[in-house]
Amino acid sequence: MISAHLGICAHRLERDNLPPKGRACPSGKPPGPSATGRSLPLKVVEIRGYQLGFAPSPAIGNARTMIRRRDFMLLELVADTGARGWGEVFSSPAAAAALVRTRLGGMVLGASPHHHGRLYEAMLGTLGYDRRGPGMMAISALDMALHDLAARDRGISVAEALGGALRRDIPAYASAPFITEAADPYGHYAAEVDAILRRGFRAVKPRAGVSPRADGAMATAMRRQAGPDVAIMVDINQGYTARAAIESARRMEEADLLWIEEPVQPEDIPGYAAISAAVPTAIAGGEALASLAAFREVLSAGAMSVLQPDLTVCGGYTGFLRIASLAAAYDLPVMPHVFGTAVNMRAALQAAALVPPRRGGGPAAYPWIEYDASVNPLLDIAGAFPLRPDGTMEVPDAPGTGLELDPERLAPWITETWRCAA
Repeated sequence: MISAHLGICAHRLERDNLPPKGRACPSGKPPGPSATGRSLPLKVVEIRGYQLGFAPSPAIGNARTMIRRRDFMLLELVADTGARGWGEVFSSPAAAAALVRTRLGGMVLGASPHHHGRLYEAMLGTLGYDRRGPGMMAISALDMALHDLAARDRGISVAEALGGALRRDIPAYASAPFITEAADPYGHYAAEVDAILRRGFRAVKPRAGVSPRADGAMATAMRRQAGPDVAIMVDINQGYTARAAIESARRMEEADLLWIEEPVQPEDIPGYAAISAAVPTAIAGGEALASLAAFREVLSAGAMSVLQPDLTVCGGYTGFLRIASLAAAYDLPVMPHVFGTAVNMRAALQAAALVPPRRGGGPAAYPWIEYDASVNPLLDIAGAFPLRPDGTMEVPDAPGTGLELDPERLAPWITETWRCAA
């Protein structure tokens, strides 16, 4: 049952009946200055949820599965001034939405987004057993949106609000090509890599994991094609056992890979540790880990050399920065994993700008930013992300994350909308 504090929670299924653009609180008029002349604290008066997705055509694949549908939840927090902040969930969006609507939303409504630290702790305290699943994902989206809204209220970027960006340019790597259902799953890679390099990327991360022998041939051919100055990393997407991953890594050594990502299941910490000890290539992962304790286990086991928490999974900015502090004790690089919409992409750029540089052996210091180079209409819903000729992306210094998104632009991909109001 929805708490009284949560108030209205209208459930909408119509694609063409989006919530109205928020400019005023439910009473119709935002609060003005107090008797002392100071403005009253900014408050969240409405939470709007957008369940949306699309079907890649053709389907894109990795070592575990063919991706035939990509679904997301976007959260829009509306303040009593009409200001808005955005958050995202890319894994388990329906479950996360239910938790926002029935448990967590009532803790945010009526509160100031400037109290995001207090709200994070309060929300975290409700999770009980669910500290690594949809509960953390729901908190992640709310934390992202609270930070966005609070920074917008101050007229500064999220990075500025969190202490100031350490850099304005982030090296980008193209997350592609993907495995296909063709007789030769890697047969299209050469043509696609040519297209990626023409776009200006100086780093590329193909999906691997067809077989160790096929992986070795693919990576070696890609190195010959791209030349020595392009960084190559591969993503196995949890597709191998530790023994198969070690064999694959050894067959790919000639390709001089920057890292091998998620070679085994995220819970297989002994497997990660065995791979890290057996091969010279850096082992990366962490996108599927949600809690600080999970990253502590990985680090204490010496299981990874590069950490990739996803802001939509690990607790938003608050969770990401805690993980980054933990990694700093081990002198390991941290960079945000990104494979979603423009909301997470912009948030990841702000987060990456806060991380101190670490030399990882590639052409530029970490952190790098992941750029989904597949056909993803939700990445460009507020305009394309420009790539500089040197393969870097600029960190926006506009208020919040710099995202100006009219919810009506989401209409072609929406399957459901809902709202909760104070």
